[in-house]
Amino acid sequence: MTAALRNYHERMLRVLDYVDQHLDDDLDLDLLSGVAAFSKFHFHRQFTATFGLSVHRYIQLARMKRASYRLVYRDEERVTDIAMDAGYDAPDAFARAFRQRFGQSPSSFRKSPDWEPWLAAFGPLDNARSKLMQKTFTTDDVIIRNVPTTPVAIMEHRGDPATLGATIQRFIAWRKAAGLHPRTSPTFNVWRSERRPQSPTDYSVDLCVGTDQAIEANGEEIKAGEIPGGRCAVLRVVGNTDNLEPAALYLYRDWLPASGEEVRDFPIYCQRLSFFPEVPEHEAVAELFLPLK
Repeated sequence: MTAALRNYHERMLRVLDYVDQHLDDDLDLDLLSGVAAFSKFHFHRQFTATFGLSVHRYIQLARMKRASYRLVYRDEERVTDIAMDAGYDAPDAFARAFRQRFGQSPSSFRKSPDWEPWLAAFGPLDNARSKLMQKTFTTDDVIIRNVPTTPVAIMEHRGDPATLGATIQRFIAWRKAAGLHPRTSPTFNVWRSERRPQSPTDYSVDLCVGTDQAIEANGEEIKAGEIPGGRCAVLRVVGNTDNLEPAALYLYRDWLPASGEEVRDFPIYCQRLSFFPEVPEHEAVAELFLPLK
């Protein structure tokens, strides 16, 4: 990549970071073109040409994604407050826009979200973000760490990854009831299948929370287990932690063959250190662990 092109991309990325950090603000073209240091007369076309979305559409989708996460995963928040933070003057206007995009009212989505239209609606946003946000990893990004054995409570997700959001919703509700807050009880995902297996029914991931206390299932299918201790190659990922496949592929394809290491008989897993929407999406942090002999 030429220095000029890299500089151009960095200026565009500044805009995305700024939008993420200021979703509650008035984000007009004059302001955002200034963030990028581009002419306001050309910026909107430059943005659309780069990301495949207009500035207005990108901001709308970013606000709506945050709102949908808050509806499902923060049931203590009022729909009215979520609507206002999404840039709508009244809950009715928010409800109309939400229903038009997802086929459900906000209250219905909160109770029983239909995830397939949700995934489809945010495809353009995820595509836009991935255009310039592909992280290039190097061996310096990987450290070998001896990790302790961690007792965990496990909720298994088995089946179509399109329904994973419903399992996550139940998992969050259960851990809230159990008093296992992410600030005090670490969160792990253990992948027991490919991200996109040949048959969606073969998708398998464990949602885990670190705890050594007695587990009360409270009607959920929760079991006790552990993440075994030992040597691990650890790769930290900042931003776009919804999809850790590129980081996993780097470990398997590039780092592992060159390292001379051998993998241990336990799946690759991650610890989620900060979460969207608690932090802006580009500031979410996860660490990927590849167990080694």
